[in-house]
Order: sequence, then structure tokens, then C-alpha cells
Amino acid sequence: MSKKHEFDYDYFVIGGGSGGVRSARIAATHGAKVGLAEGRFLGGTCVNIGCVPKKLMAYAADYHAYFEDAVGFGWEATKPSFNWKTLIKNKDSEIKRLNDIYKNLLDNAGVTIHGDYASFIDGHTLQVGDETITADKILIATGGAPNTLDIDGADHMIVSDDAFYLDDLPKNIVIYGGGYIAVEFAHIFQGLGSQVTLVYRGDIPLRGFDMDIRLHFVKELEKQGVTLKPETVIQSIEKNNDGLIAHLSDGEDIKCDQAMAAIGRNAKTDNLNLPAVGIADGTIKVNENYQTSVPHIMAVGDVTGGMALTPIAIKEGHWLADTIFGDIDRPAPSYENIPTAVFCRPNIGTVGLTEEQAIDEGYDITIYKSDFKPMVHTMSGRDERTLMKMIVNNADDKVIGIHVIGLDSAEILQGFAVAIKAGATKAIFDETIGIHPTSAEELATMR
Repeated sequence: MSKKHEFDYDYFVIGGGSGGVRSARIAATHGAKVGLAEGRFLGGTCVNIGCVPKKLMAYAADYHAYFEDAVGFGWEATKPSFNWKTLIKNKDSEIKRLNDIYKNLLDNAGVTIHGDYASFIDGHTLQVGDETITADKILIATGGAPNTLDIDGADHMIVSDDAFYLDDLPKNIVIYGGGYIAVEFAHIFQGLGSQVTLVYRGDIPLRGFDMDIRLHFVKELEKQGVTLKPETVIQSIEKNNDGLIAHLSDGEDIKCDQAMAAIGRNAKTDNLNLPAVGIADGTIKVNENYQTSVPHIMAVGDVTGGMALTPIAIKEGHWLADTIFGDIDRPAPSYENIPTAVFCRPNIGTVGLTEEQAIDEGYDITIYKSDFKPMVHTMSGRDERTLMKMIVNNADDKVIGIHVIGLDSAEILQGFAVAIKAGATKAIFDETIGIHPTSAEELATMR
């Protein structure tokens, strides 16, 4: 335990995102004196300008298709109109509710919240607003920020942060990027009524995902009316009285009223004054115990350059607080078989190795696939298909990867991720009775 008489705090957390809040709260429950600095909003990117509002807006976009699909089931009604301002207002109310929950969690645990940004003066001293604060141990949990383009007119482009606060729904939007953020916003804006053009440097979106899933996804995007511009870059953005013009590398000029850069994220460390403690700005390198090059200064979450997933930051922060202040000895979080999802349409859910990764790692594998029209669309009339893929290691019959693109795939994959984590074999999947009629039963009946 720290020397309480030497410092203002035993543990000071920089950043009020999910990882930082969890670590601060758990440390306080173990009896540590804990402070936390957050100059913007509690809950961080995920709660405020990331997964939570993005999922809410994806739900809103999905309703567009649901209304159309209902006709095939006998529901006769005029097409409802969409009000962007109502969505944003209700989204803001929900985020405010979550902010308050985070504050209450910290207050109830006895964590002192400092509503300002923190920067280092020295290894144990921080400038937090007008205060100078000392701490025995310090955690950096500042997360990440969107990358921006270095082109003429880049200041006319929004990033993902801005999309949650637009005054109006764009009629036409050009989205630059081929990763999960880009395709999720393509779904959101297309579903809500915008005309979307997706521009990306690669030949197929979602690099790093299983190739069969990527190819299936492109077909579904095209059915939805999203204009795809592969192997293309935006060279400049021009603003005129009518809006914006995106000048593309293939010579095409696209008129739009919004252009978004969705080209990844970087560690948010620029205002921490890390060089004052001998740590370089940018992605923070940590060891297996999340210590930086200065052992009493630690970092967790997106700022360390690992998988940018909220549950990972939470597990890291929780483990750290338990280990340091609770004297709890348990293995650090595992990064194998982490399930992930992309909330595009149709959803993508994935866990374990892709076919390409399995081959690269030398596995002798058998591939099982099922491509079908979900039951709901046999009557909705929608031309949307589901693809499920299972990768089995022939040496021990263990299922080492499952990849699904289709209705509710994110919900489906959570349970199957437990099975993969537990080391389930294909024989166990085969012995499991499927729930009929569901899409998920396909994973228990693949032959």
C-alpha cells in the first residue's frame, strides 16, 4: 500500500472513460485514496461519442428497413417520416443519464472527481486545472481521438466525434475510410435517408476480418444503394455556396453536403506533457503489468495501442486496481479469442481466428460455411442473406474461429464466444441441439 502521508492521493487516474472509471472505483473500494481528472465528460468515447450513441443511431437506421419489411407480414401503413432532431435530442438525454450514473458510481465509491484536464509536472505531480496534485501511483486512461486527413480542405471534413452533433441529417455524405467506423456510419446515414458514398484505399472494406465475410458485406452494401469507391483516395475538399465537392484520385468530383474522415484513431496524449516524465508522446508502451517506462505510472485502454474495445479497457483497469490495492493475485486479462462486432447492416460478429490467420499460423483446418436467407426475409421480400463460417483445427477438433454476417449476429456470437473460450470441439457443437427456427442453430448443425 502507498505511503499516504506523502501524497494527496494513493492513486490518481487521468481520464474518465470506462477503463479509468472502473480502475478508480475498484481501487477506492479496496481502501485507496483515489482522485480522477476528466475535463470533458464521464464515460469517455464509448458512452459519449462512440459505441453507445453509435449503436442507438444504428437502431434508428434499422427501423427504416423494418418499416419496409413489415408490409410483407400484413402491416399496411404509409411510410413514416424521420426527424433527425428528435433522434439527437433523445440520444443526448440517454447519454446524460449515463454520465450521471458514472458520476454516482465514483461518488459512492469515494473517488474525488476533478472536472478538468491533467498534465504532468513531474513523476508524482500533476497540474489539474488550477490545482497542483500529487499522487503515489498514476494511471493514464485518456483513450484515443480520430485521425484527420492532411489534404487541402480537410478542415471542411467532420470526424466521427462530430457526427453525433450535426444540426441536420446530410442529404449526401462522402465517407472516407474502409474500417469498422466508416462502414457503421455508412449504415447509419444510408438507413436514415442520406445518399452515401464510401471511398476507401483498399480493394475491399474491413481489412483484418475474414475474407468471406468482407466479400459478402460488399454485396450487401451494394444492394442497399451505398456507392462504393474502392482503391480511391480523396485528394482535396472544396467548399462553395452549394456545399462541398470531394475531388477523388480517379478524377471524379462528388458534390455533397458533408464529408467525413473515418481513417482510424490515435492515442490521445498530446496535452499530458509526457516528456516531463521521460515518456514519449503518442501510443504509450506498457509491460505485461500495464506499467510504462516509469513503473509507478501505468496506462490502460486505447492509449496503449491495443485492441480499441471498451470491455478490454475495463478488464485492464479492474485487474490493475485489484492487483495493486486489493492484493488479489490472478492472471492478467487474456487477449485470445476476443469477440467483436460491427454494427453495420447486416451485423458482423466474429470470434477467434480468420481463415487467413489460421493458414498463416500453420493450422490444418476444415472450413464449414452456410449461406442462406434468414427466415424473416422469406416473407419480408428483402434480398439480404446471412453467411456463417466455422473454422476447425483438425489436430484436436477444436473450433478456433466463428464469423457471422447477418441479422442479430452480434447477439448470436456472444454466447458462442464463451464456447470458443472454453475450448469447445466441433463434436460438442454437433451434439448441441439447435433452437429451431433460428439463424443461430446453423452453427450447431453445420456438416
